[in-house]
Amino acid sequence: MSDKITIVDYKAGNLTSVRLGVEKVGFEAVVTGRPEDVRRAARLIFPGVGAAGAAMRVLQETGLGDALRDYAAGGRPMIGICLGAQIIFEHSAEDDADCLGLLPGTVKPLHVDPGCKVPHMGWNGVEFVADHPLWSGLESGAQFYFVHSFAPAPASPELVIGRTQYCNPFVSAVARDNIVATQFHPERSGRLGLKVLENFLRWAP
Repeated sequence: MSDKITIVDYKAGNLTSVRLGVEKVGFEAVVTGRPEDVRRAARLIFPGVGAAGAAMRVLQETGLGDALRDYAAGGRPMIGICLGAQIIFEHSAEDDADCLGLLPGTVKPLHVDPGCKVPHMGWNGVEFVADHPLWSGLESGAQFYFVHSFAPAPASPELVIGRTQYCNPFVSAVARDNIVATQFHPERSGRLGLKVLENFLRWAP
């Protein structure tokens, strides 16, 4: 096993800002699209922007999907961000895509009222509905940056550690065992987002 913090490159963007965020809190990370590097990683960041169907095709074609499943089964820390927080579930309504199945549940379109624009884009508060080391040093209601049209629908409420209100409430953070995930972008969320990244990088599940 490597001692590297690894950022997964599956052609889904946002890699540089994630790497720079890691560096700002005093760590170093490598960006890789090699399945063998993912399997050997000590700590894994799975970011992403874009569509579920296209992302899953890349993961399947490159072997990264199986590598991510192997990594997650090994009990080492993993965080999914935005699209990466969605396709860790079993299925996404976006593109009717079968996903990685690391956590039980699906991904559904945001349920919004007339007058609420989709995608949901901008700053919004996250209510911490469960204690987790990811929230260490932060107060419930902290503001983070979102850009998305879909959100996780976990199979169990026990997976939910954060909720956000945008016309209607949606799940904005989940966790189970060695896996955490945020629908928001910590790497684009200023000081508080960097604190989330630092908490993940220091977390020992």
